[in-house]
Amino acid sequence: MSDVDTVTEFRAFPKTWGAEFVAAGEVRFRLWAPGQETVLLRLNGQDTPMTRSADGWFELLATGVEPGAEYNYVLADGLVVPDPASRGQKKDVSGPSLVIDPTSYAWQDAGWRGRPWEETVVYELHVGTFTPEGTYASAIEKLPHLAELGITMIELLPLAHFGGQHGWGYDGVLLYAPHSAYGTPDELKAFVDAAHSNGLSVVLDIVLNHFGPDGNYLPLLAPPSFHPEKQTPWGAAIAYDVAPMRSYISDAPLYWLEEFHLDGLRFDAIDQIEDESAKHVLIEIAERIRAEITDRHIHLTTEDARNVTFLHERGEDGSVPLFTGEWNDDFHNAAHALATGESHAYYQDFATEPAKIVARILAEGFGYQGEVSPQTGEKRGVPSASLPPVAFVDFIQNHDQVGNRAMGERLIELAGTEKTKALLATLLLSPHIPLLFMGEEYGETNPFLFFTDFHGELAKAVREGRRKEFQDHAGHEHDTVPDPNARSSFENSKLGWDKRDTAEGKQWLEFTAKLLALRREYIVPLLATAGGNTGEVLEAGDAFYTVAWTFPKSRLCMAVNLSESAREIPKQKGDVIFAYPDTADQLLPNTIVVTFEPAGDAAQ
Repeated sequence: MSDVDTVTEFRAFPKTWGAEFVAAGEVRFRLWAPGQETVLLRLNGQDTPMTRSADGWFELLATGVEPGAEYNYVLADGLVVPDPASRGQKKDVSGPSLVIDPTSYAWQDAGWRGRPWEETVVYELHVGTFTPEGTYASAIEKLPHLAELGITMIELLPLAHFGGQHGWGYDGVLLYAPHSAYGTPDELKAFVDAAHSNGLSVVLDIVLNHFGPDGNYLPLLAPPSFHPEKQTPWGAAIAYDVAPMRSYISDAPLYWLEEFHLDGLRFDAIDQIEDESAKHVLIEIAERIRAEITDRHIHLTTEDARNVTFLHERGEDGSVPLFTGEWNDDFHNAAHALATGESHAYYQDFATEPAKIVARILAEGFGYQGEVSPQTGEKRGVPSASLPPVAFVDFIQNHDQVGNRAMGERLIELAGTEKTKALLATLLLSPHIPLLFMGEEYGETNPFLFFTDFHGELAKAVREGRRKEFQDHAGHEHDTVPDPNARSSFENSKLGWDKRDTAEGKQWLEFTAKLLALRREYIVPLLATAGGNTGEVLEAGDAFYTVAWTFPKSRLCMAVNLSESAREIPKQKGDVIFAYPDTADQLLPNTIVVTFEPAGDAAQ
């Protein structure tokens, strides 16, 4: 058996639910639907009764089935629904599901073992707005640009099939089906394959905390899948303690990692995943991934408003038993408040002395480590300095923080070029893991709006809810908020790649490339052995801060001044490796200076 055959066989993930080839031309169809007494399989237009077990599982073994065959489930009242565990849809979320042969794609990445976490520079992108065409195939053309720049990891916004043709992806309802508007499952595999050939890891944002409102038939098929007495911001809570639903949820991460050769996952809003089982479903998922995928680097990150550390602790040997890193919203929020002066909504937690909070985050991880949040009036977070700096994924922009503004403005529009560049340098030259939002590398100014493709009453509810959300925000009166369902909201959010070739775009690219080159040369070599308690705040005040990190092999120091007045540069040993603007005499307004002291000098 060849290396390619070995990899292909390993990636055909045996799902508990759905349509699975058991032999050539033989497919087992399996659906958990305890809410139904009868279910028909409609396969290529022919209806056949499925066998029901006492616990609500319906099964049927069909022969003579070719890949690409269309199928649905037909309920007793005549309603035709897709397979909740579909591997692919013909077109939309409620239409026919497709029988997919997961071994049909000829992978070319047999030698790929991923990249170590310390090398990570994340580039978050939304497939539908990344290119004019908005497809997996067209995105492949941009991969050399990212690799040459110094990006090492692509993070895709959620792909699980959602209602409509365009949306952010956080309203997915078919957890195993890549969204068909972007291309076929094999075209997604080709994108991942091409990324690996360019030395780029690919991770996927996965949503396990709720289902979207359009195309979710699970409440009808399997009412026990939800706990109606428990509510999340999106509706009834998922019943993770119900075995068939637990398998549906916990199989999905392994499925994406194995069948699509992904290098990791980002788990969305895990603070909304409430599970009272003996072992929390997220811990079970992480342990299972670590046990089953041992031949390559797998990186798992979380988004969690609680600011907890127990999921990201390292083993005694520095290994990662569960999750690799945490999306650090505190860094964004404090940096944004510092750069813009905004203090509405969650920014009020960071409006008082934001520079001191930024400094604490850089040195210790979280800004809130048990303090009371002014926004909620409740304590948030735990001490985090014991975690290594690479346990935190920082950003100054991302889909949430741009797209959840009424007008979708990027930071450059709000803070100006100089402050944005100083913060970008802070991001890329700190020992935390940096994340860039698509287009940030060349100074993109096109907005990234909140957009959906709903219709009827659902569209009306989303439109009115969006306007109500911003009616009390200064400058965002309700009559100016773009309609999420307008086609223009989607089209206006696409990257303007022509800016990359302008004089300003080229300057931004040169600036970003320089920072990433310095990161590779000076920062990355320090991170594999970096433990906790490495950072310290040397000075912090009104819009300025100085932070230092001590590693076994060196000492790194960063001084940043975003105030309106010049300041003296703190005296530090070592060489200046970066200064913006190009001066080392004093900290002018909107200036950053980074020094590096080798291990031999630091020991003296």
